[in-house]
Amino acid sequence: NPMGETSQASSFIWNRARLSVGYDNGFVSMGLSVQDVSVWGERQQVESYPYTTGINEAWAKIYKDGFFAQLGRQQLSYDDERILGTLDWHQAGRWHDALKLGYENPNNKLHLILTYNQEGVKVNAGTGYLYGGQPYKTMQTGWYQFDNKENFTASLLLMNLGFEAGDVVNGRIDTAKTTYMQTIGANLSYKINEINLYGSVYLQTGKMRNDKSVSAYMFAAKAQYNITPKLTATAGLDYLSGQKNDSEDITAFNPLFGTHHKFYGAMDYFYASAYPALGLVDLYASLTVKPVKKLTLDVAYHNFSTQQPVISDNILLDSGKALGSEIDFTATYAVRPYVTLQGGFSVMFGTDTFFAVKGGSKDVAQYWGFLSLNVNPTIFKGKF
Repeated sequence: NPMGETSQASSFIWNRARLSVGYDNGFVSMGLSVQDVSVWGERQQVESYPYTTGINEAWAKIYKDGFFAQLGRQQLSYDDERILGTLDWHQAGRWHDALKLGYENPNNKLHLILTYNQEGVKVNAGTGYLYGGQPYKTMQTGWYQFDNKENFTASLLLMNLGFEAGDVVNGRIDTAKTTYMQTIGANLSYKINEINLYGSVYLQTGKMRNDKSVSAYMFAAKAQYNITPKLTATAGLDYLSGQKNDSEDITAFNPLFGTHHKFYGAMDYFYASAYPALGLVDLYASLTVKPVKKLTLDVAYHNFSTQQPVISDNILLDSGKALGSEIDFTATYAVRPYVTLQGGFSVMFGTDTFFAVKGGSKDVAQYWGFLSLNVNPTIFKGKF
């Protein structure tokens, strides 16, 4: 969030250690990933409870002749991770407890994802799901992708999410009601010589937890031009609908479980953190250069504005929809194939509307930097 006049700079070291084990015998494959996430100095040297240790993935998969069934805790990454992503930028990442069924061949992939969440083991207490960890009670997602393995890829996604709300009487759920919201979308990518074109469109309908009807949408377009093998230019637009002030329906698009950091600026002001349902229009351009072997430099410019007018204290802001501009610089160096050093610096030039929406003070510079060391060796790999 933006810094205010009384804010103080802070610094910390945030650590993630992850150990992954995989097994595959040609018929059954299994994966296990254990991780520890903590800030240096926050935990006792001798502690009884592993507050920040958990299982990131634990699943089993059976497959034969292109068909497969995968069950357990798993990461879900689809298309460009706009709707379903691993969120690996966050130290803990994102996972789902799910059953994934599907069929794949060289040109086609068809997946069906099914989930059912509960707060714990319930005995004679109904099936209400009001206080669980996952943000939904049920999910049914169908996804199909066609890839000609040359220059064209197209995919379709249909997601049905079940949300539950109700009243609690004497510690028990008295009236639980499940409402369902649907997200329907398509992704396209096409390559013409040195130009790569990408497009996405999503619609949302149904009802949310508050029983309000949903009518929202988003679309995105991006063009990437490989000027030389070492220089690439990119330009694009992300457009997400916001909440109309005169509508009783929910008209603000929800990007759900995507990797928001990947799209809406490295400072995570939008969707990755608290942001009013105003929608977003993001015009961006970036330049990526590889000056020497192993080193990649990237500079990106974002111009943000709200999709809906901004009203504060029942007054339409004179500053309009413009939120300001963000500049992100990132440098990545491959020390070894399994060791990557990355650093970045970002600055936000916010408008009066931006500070009215997000808080903070326009008299304080808004910037941040990071340095990340990723050590990810394959310790052992073999066949039995």
